[in-house]
This record gives sequence, structure tokens and C-alpha cells, in this order.
Amino acid sequence: MTDTPFSPLTPARIDWQAHTPVASDYDDPYFSRQDGAAESSYVFLQGNRLTERFASLADGDLFVIGETGFGTGLNCLLAAACFLQQAGDGARLHLVSVEKHPLCAEDLRRALAHWPQLAALSDALLAQYPAPAPGFHRLQLHPRVSLTLLYGEAEALWPLFDSPVDAWFLDGFAPACNPDMWQPALFAQLARLSRPGTTLATFTAAGFVRRGLIEAGFTMQKRDGFGHKRHMLVGHWQQSQAPARQSRRQQAIVVGAGLAGATTARALAERGWQVTVLDPAGIASGASGNLAGVVYSTPSAHLTAQNRFYQNSYSQALRWFAQHGFPRHPDEGRLNGVIQHAVDTRQWDKLSQAMASGVWPASLLRPAGDQAVELVGGGYIRPARWCEYLLDHPHIRLRQERITALQEGQPASVTLENGDSLSASAVVLCIAAASLQLPGLHWLPLKQIRGQVSYCRATEASAGWQQARCHGGYLTPALDGLHCVGATFDLHQLEQTPHDEDDRRNLAQLQEYLPTLWQELGGDAIQVADRRAAMRCQSIDFLPLCGPLPVASEHPHRAAAGLYLNLAHGSRGITGTPLCAELLADLISGLPLPVDKPLLDALDPARFIVRKRKKQPRWTP
Repeated sequence: MTDTPFSPLTPARIDWQAHTPVASDYDDPYFSRQDGAAESSYVFLQGNRLTERFASLADGDLFVIGETGFGTGLNCLLAAACFLQQAGDGARLHLVSVEKHPLCAEDLRRALAHWPQLAALSDALLAQYPAPAPGFHRLQLHPRVSLTLLYGEAEALWPLFDSPVDAWFLDGFAPACNPDMWQPALFAQLARLSRPGTTLATFTAAGFVRRGLIEAGFTMQKRDGFGHKRHMLVGHWQQSQAPARQSRRQQAIVVGAGLAGATTARALAERGWQVTVLDPAGIASGASGNLAGVVYSTPSAHLTAQNRFYQNSYSQALRWFAQHGFPRHPDEGRLNGVIQHAVDTRQWDKLSQAMASGVWPASLLRPAGDQAVELVGGGYIRPARWCEYLLDHPHIRLRQERITALQEGQPASVTLENGDSLSASAVVLCIAAASLQLPGLHWLPLKQIRGQVSYCRATEASAGWQQARCHGGYLTPALDGLHCVGATFDLHQLEQTPHDEDDRRNLAQLQEYLPTLWQELGGDAIQVADRRAAMRCQSIDFLPLCGPLPVASEHPHRAAAGLYLNLAHGSRGITGTPLCAELLADLISGLPLPVDKPLLDALDPARFIVRKRKKQPRWTP
């Protein structure tokens, strides 16, 4: 086991023997050479009685499967297919699986090609398959089937996951080939996450595995194994059967129709909530309303919570775009990579260290010429079109109303400017620094940063540009014949009237860092056709506030019933909001979360409440 749960990964090395992938480092096949699907179905689906258990699920029921070795994903895909065949339309399945050595995408594609009956689920997996970056990765295999992949050591990552599990697939390479995994510490985690009636199945019948699981609290028994294997093990946690868990699907109010609000509303709607979105100015009227925005991140070799959020949210944003098929055409943008130009030696050293560390694999970050890297899969989109797409859902309705107050409770409520009130089981505030104007929220640790972007008319030379570029600012390919050149960064102005001087600053920065492109855009004759100024909202520790609204006046603090925040995405709103939306929607719905405990704590708005600790707190409400 490593000293930290988050370390660079070593991808799987595969020796293909006929049609069977064999792990070179463990000398063990990923599935039976006789019939991999039949073995997985017998051991894991039948061993956990999934067919009958899925068939008994009622509307709104949640079933969670935990797996200790993802491998080719065969077990999970078979379970998902069985669920979709047996369970009612209102039930949900959540799969959670750990993988220390992820297969490369091509090996995974080759392995899954053997089972065309799983093609729809396999295609969804392949389209969203994460790069080998450590941590939690959330995928959507079907509207009712989610998968959270935990990349790293099983023993290190399971303690960072908290949702109860209903059935375990204790899988991995054979104990003789991979003894480090089959340890009491892992068995203890399986027990911690089990509840009355949780079942377990594994292909092995090794005595020390059976004894270890019994010592952890499972009741175990042998049964006939598959094919040439004499025995396997099945077990359960306690004799009684806990009632099925229900996911919440009620009424929600989302305040704000920008990137944070649109992603939050869509995530809730896809979980069955009826969502009312309130915004007096309509869709994407604030900082989300620029002509183009860049999907990018800030690579680092250091796996702090902040840097892990930047990486995890970047990957999650790319999966959302893949899942939704957005941009749908070039007029909405392109996800063809972002070129990051280092502006000085210090930044280049940071980018070089990120590439060399293994934390940012080449499938996410690669060299792109002199003092530059490419963020693979990133790009540029029209934020307003993205928001419009997300809000176009039968469970979402938009009302152009302003709120003047919040009231906690079950249900929680908002007061509208006209004096009326609306109530819902959950109210999510997504209005950036405008939150400070609401009663009781003046303490939120938010700062506003004015930014102005210049819209420059395309030239014959610039019209052929294909990729967005970041330097001291950013530059996008043309949309509607205009390039976005930006953006200023001003902490000392709060008014949003555009200034000619800010256009000059944007163009001077472009000339300094990308002189060739500045010249292609027209040089001293560049035409600024329009401009737009808006306020970014950022927290004092540069991470969003995502989670329950804490009651700042109480010590120890408590969460305000029914009230939640999704604020302070700064200049990374396109990139950061999908992961925060997933987190909030799962938290509100009572579903397994897409992030680990340390990252959950790092995003929790309550982190700014005074705590008893040796160091001076960063923020005192």
C-alpha cells in the first residue's frame, strides 16, 4: 500500500493470448478462457442473487454494488444489463469499483468487443472512460445506472467512500498472484460499508480469504465453482434484511441560470427531481454570458485538494460533454484540445513537472511545441448555448424572478421580489457574489473580480485557427466572425461598463505572449468589434463553495435545512460546474457521492466557519 491514497498510476500491461487479456505483472487472465461472461454471471450475479433482488426493487429504490477490481468492466456491465432487464423503471443502480492498474482504452475496447450483447453499455463506458489519473471518476452508463471508478489502491480508497453497499463483487487477480489486495484491512472496509442483508461473492475459495471475511463479520459458505474450479465463496452481512434505500426525487428550486445553476438543475432533473430555476435576467446573463469560454485546467504535479479538484473537474466536464454530445456543431465550439503557452520559466517548470510526474497522463496533457502543452480534450464552447441545452429538459422550468430572502426548513422557501414565496425540498443558490445581498449571507468569503473580454473581428489569416490558446490571457477561434481575446483581471472595480483601456490591455497581452497570432489578427490594425465586462466570483481559497449552507452564527455549526450553495467558480466555471452539480445532486438525492472525503471537505462551505484548532482560521464570520 502507498503512503498516500492519491499517487501516480501504472496502467495495466496486457499480454493478449488469443482472445484473452492476461495481466503481465500478475500472470493472471482478466476473465475465464472458457467463457468470461458465463463465469462472471455465475460467480457474481448468481452468487449475489441479483436477478431476484433487482426484480423486487420498487419505484425510487437504490441498489449499490461495490467491486474490488474493475478490470475490463465485464462484471459491472453484466450487472447493469441484468438490472435494466429486471428492475422497474423507477429504480436506480450505482456501481462502485476500484482499479489499481487501469487498462488503456484500446485494450478495453478489444476486450469488450467479445460481448456484442453489452454493446450499448460498453459504448457508454468507452465514451467516458477516464484517463489513468488517481481518484474518483463518475460515469453515466444509462440514465438509471451510474458508475464511480476509484483509481488507486483498494485498501487506500475504500476508506474515502461512505455510501452503504448492497452487494460485493470481491474480484481481482487470484490471491496467489496478488496477495497485497486480499488483506484484513480491505475485508474490514467491506464490513464497514455493508448493512443488514448485504451479500458478497468471490471466485476464490482460499482458506485465508474465507477466515478473514468471517473475522470481519461476514457469514461465509462454499458453493460449487465455475468450470474447472471446484469451489467459490458467497456470504452475507447479518441475517436480517434492511429495507431498500430510496433516492429522493421531489421539488427543487435552483436560483441562477448561469453555468452553476444550469448544471445543477440538469443534474437534479436527471435524478427525477422537478426543478424550478429562478433568474430575473434569464439564461447566462452574468459571467456565463461571454461569446466563448475555454474548457481548461491548471496542471500540477502536486495532489493537493485544490489541484485534485482542478484535474477531477476537468475530466468530469469532458465526460459531461461526451455524454450530452455537446458541442453539437462547430457553431457551438470545438473540443479539440487547448494549447497552454507558458508565460515564464516558473510556469513552464510547473507544466513540465506535471507531465513528468505521471499525475497528468499523456492522454490528458502532452507537449505542444516550444514552451507549450496541450490539454487533450479541452476546447472552447459558447457558454450560453451550453446553459440553454442543459435547461431544455421536461423536468425543468425557468421563471424570470428575483429572490430577496431564503428560509431554511423542510420544505425550504424563497421570497420573491413581488412578495410571493415558493417552497421546495431543496433550494440551491447559484448566483455567485449576488448571494452577499441576501439577508444572513454577508459572511460568505467571496470576492468579485472584474473581467473584460474583447471581441476582435476575424481576418483571412485568423479565420483558419482551430484551437483555443491560453497564455497570460486566452484566445479562441472565431465564432460569428469574432475571436474572444481576454480577459482583464481587476479586483478594484465593481462597475461593468466596458473600457477602451481594457481592450488595449487585452491586445497588448496577446502581442507580448503570442506575437505571431497577434500579427495574423491584424497587429496594430486589429478591429475590436465589441466587448463585454462581467464579474467573476471567487472564494478566498480559490475553490468553489459546494454543499449545504452552514448556519454561521452557531458553534458548532449546523447546516441550514434544505439550503445549499454552488458558488465561486471564478474563471473556471465551464470546467468546474459539472462535478459540483453531480456532487450536489447526489448529496441532495441521498446517492453515492462522486468525490472522496478529503475533496468533499475541501469544497464544503462549512470549511470557513470558525473551528477550534491551533492555527488562526482563514475566515471568521
